Amino acid sequence: MNILLLVPYPKGEAPSQRFRFEQYLDIFKKNNITYHHHSFLTKQAWQILYQPGKIAQKAFWILYGFSRRFLLMTMIFKYDFVFIHREASPIGPPVFEWIIAKIWRKKIIYDFDDAIWLANTSEQNKIAARLKWHHKVSSICKWSYKISAGNHYLAKYARRYNDNIVINPTTIDTEGLHNPADKKANTVFTIGWTGTHSTMPYLMPLLPLLDELAKDYEFKLLIISNQKPEFDRQYLKFIKWNKSNEILDLQKMDIGIMPLSDDKWAKGKCGFKALQYMSLKIPAIVSPVGVNTEIVNHGVNGFICNTPEEWKNALSNFFEDYGLIDRMAEACRKKVIDRYSVSSNSENFLKLFI
Repeated sequence: MNILLLVPYPKGEAPSQRFRFEQYLDIFKKNNITYHHHSFLTKQAWQILYQPGKIAQKAFWILYGFSRRFLLMTMIFKYDFVFIHREASPIGPPVFEWIIAKIWRKKIIYDFDDAIWLANTSEQNKIAARLKWHHKVSSICKWSYKISAGNHYLAKYARRYNDNIVINPTTIDTEGLHNPADKKANTVFTIGWTGTHSTMPYLMPLLPLLDELAKDYEFKLLIISNQKPEFDRQYLKFIKWNKSNEILDLQKMDIGIMPLSDDKWAKGKCGFKALQYMSLKIPAIVSPVGVNTEIVNHGVNGFICNTPEEWKNALSNFFEDYGLIDRMAEACRKKVIDRYSVSSNSENFLKLFI
């Protein structure tokens, strides 16, 4: 079997790719499956993608990506399956998907882990967002052989256009990557959050609450991200995300938080932050949005909090009883291994290609 992985970003760079399918590449090899990884963006393009300005450079790399995609279309005959993560091109209509499905008549496995049919515009991508062509998602769903949906909310949308749906959760490599190590207790209690700049606005509603708690408790808010937050606090500590130090940096947290707003975009998220925390035996406090309520068992491996009062109570529980972390640690790890690990999901993932 020969598979083409048609993806937006260079290999090993984007979390969505690393934890949706790149973790399974060794499993492909073990099952005598060959694959070719073809990204729209080169590493040079990826490095400037979220930098301000540089419009001419970005335009050049987008055009270069399109030229490489069109050249690739002449070689689709070599593949048995074409696995498309999110989209074949970041802007414009689904031309490449149409060529693959309608001209070459190849089996498309369409994978997405966000509500990408909705506009989600940030300051950095507001120009490109006008060209995104979000409604192409429905067409790609119709043309696909199977849909690989990150959760039930995404699957419900895809089922409007295609009955062949596989719930393929975002997973954690609990054997080769996310391995909790014995660590010394922090001298200052550390609340952690990790994510890209685009999800940092979800933190903002918690700031007044954290300001209030800072009057009574000593703690650090550790933020691990690709960009420094625009707000500043005395209790804030920022670490720039670095893949090589990712696990060591995460383990500096005592607990992890994942606040979300209850909107259509957030409902499509796959709970990746919570899974990362819990895989490292770090209890999670999450908003009751989407798959979060499936990942976290309230009071067992973390807390599910909606109102400011609930968030305050959950955080206070950890401040007042540090041993609560140790009592939840094993339950955190076990939930990920049993339900959201590469090992537990490998067979399900391989079923996409039969």
